[in-house]
Amino acid sequence: MVKAEPRRAPRRVDGSCYQGAMSLERTLERWSGGWRGPAFAALIAFLAGLPGLVAMPPLDRDESRFAQATAQMLERDDFVVIRFQDDPRFKKPVGIHWMQAVSVHTLSRPEAREIWAYRIPSLAGAMLAAAACAWGAGALFGARAGVLAGAMLGATFLLSTEAFIAKTDAVLAGMTTLALAALARLYAARNGGPPTSPLTVWAFWVAVAVGILVKGPITPMVAGLAMLFLAAWDRRAGWMAGLQWWWGLIVLLAIVGPWAGAVTVATDGGFWTEAVGADLAPKLAGGHETHGGPFGYHTLLAPILAFPITLLLPAAAVAAWRHRAEPGVRFAVAWLVPTWLVFEILPTKLPHYTLPAYAPLAWLAARAIVAPAGGAETVGLAARWLGAVLAGVVGFALAAGVFYLLSLYGGPSDAPMVLWAGAATAAALAAAGVVGGWLLVARAPVSALAAALVLGALGHGLLAAAVAPRLEPLWVSTRLETALDSARLLPRQGIAEAPVEVAGYAEPSLVFALGTDTGLGGPEDAARAIAGERPAIVERREAEAFRKALASRGVRAVEVARIRGINYSKGDDVDLRVYVAPEVLEEVRP
Repeated sequence: MVKAEPRRAPRRVDGSCYQGAMSLERTLERWSGGWRGPAFAALIAFLAGLPGLVAMPPLDRDESRFAQATAQMLERDDFVVIRFQDDPRFKKPVGIHWMQAVSVHTLSRPEAREIWAYRIPSLAGAMLAAAACAWGAGALFGARAGVLAGAMLGATFLLSTEAFIAKTDAVLAGMTTLALAALARLYAARNGGPPTSPLTVWAFWVAVAVGILVKGPITPMVAGLAMLFLAAWDRRAGWMAGLQWWWGLIVLLAIVGPWAGAVTVATDGGFWTEAVGADLAPKLAGGHETHGGPFGYHTLLAPILAFPITLLLPAAAVAAWRHRAEPGVRFAVAWLVPTWLVFEILPTKLPHYTLPAYAPLAWLAARAIVAPAGGAETVGLAARWLGAVLAGVVGFALAAGVFYLLSLYGGPSDAPMVLWAGAATAAALAAAGVVGGWLLVARAPVSALAAALVLGALGHGLLAAAVAPRLEPLWVSTRLETALDSARLLPRQGIAEAPVEVAGYAEPSLVFALGTDTGLGGPEDAARAIAGERPAIVERREAEAFRKALASRGVRAVEVARIRGINYSKGDDVDLRVYVAPEVLEEVRP
């Protein structure tokens, strides 16, 4: 008769490693109780997103469109109708613009065009997502698992990237995660978990309402799918009565209704025609704006976008199956699976679409390494090795991607610093996969996770703050803004006549940099600007037509700057030259 092998304790790789693991466990205990767990998770999200918020130039195209539309709201005191220059922008509701307007009004001013001020709501949304993730998981899996889940979500590449982009997705993730975390706490209370307070119900409805104001149907869709899935799985839905539906719907209407009514009147219904008929419907029918992809697109990207918790994705899948009878696991699966399937089936695909479903991934990963009673869960050998290999492959792939970017877009200026920053970034990303994987295989899953999170967040921060901003060919609009500023031709300096006329380059980041009235015409418009003693920017492809237009007007133009780079939105090389009339050049010289 063969004796069963006793369950082994986590291997002590060496004394210092064991002491470090014990210290980590004590720190985890200290930070997992009460409000400290969500606060710690929010801190992780803050630290992961902050470097990019401060350092990254304005991005094309969505970020700069959102930021420019918000700047126009503040300039024109119109907080109902969203516009980009003179064109109505009726693709998304107004919520993110209101949040950005409050941030810019409080911390900056619209004429300063400081992109970091427009990004504050996104960073706050990422922090809310991480905190809500910890808050919801704590009720279902225990405080230790809750803080780990929140920290994992806050450090994922996808959320920490959206945290420094001034658009809807980080805020949407925050509101959706808060709504589902509140729903999870109600579900847990009916399944032996901690009791809830009335604030939990109001948190759900407020989050759903604000989510609608930010990005329409996504938050209620995710919550509705989770409830339907749970009702079918459990064959009961009585716990949902705790949502106090009538009062909740009144709260929702009170938050969403005033703007919905105002924009309907202001646009004579045009907002809804455009938002539903020209934006939402094409995404449901096919790959809208060339953003198509096969079924499985989001699943294939998940190991990269979820990095560094890639390490625990196989263990999370095992935990989802092994512990499917547990209420917490059932809820996480009900949140994750139907939402993920919807976005896989949807013909239009962008990487960030599944972000509202990343929190349950973190919940299942936390469940895989921490049992609900507070003890450590054993991750199986196959899941440990598969997670280690997957994390190592992704870590090295990301490191290789850093060097590939440097080889394509690294410029001669600042070359040694960029190379050192690139090497440090690549080393941190590769180490996140390798060190985390080694510790996971060595039966130290919490230490493995901590190492992967720290190194992964460090690598992401270096990429966003030290490498990407120095890839000069990518930042054409920022370099043009700097060139105009040096030549004393920037409109907000108030020295030269404005606005600037641009021919052959029409990216939103340039409009954001140079001001709302920036002209985006052709060579004739650029020549007219020179005749009117205004600066003009002309792309090389329009140069011959520009010269002919100048000759027909009998005026001359002097080149004051030349910017070469890449229009990464289109994948085209660009060669832009800044011109002024000779007499203007004499006037603006210091």
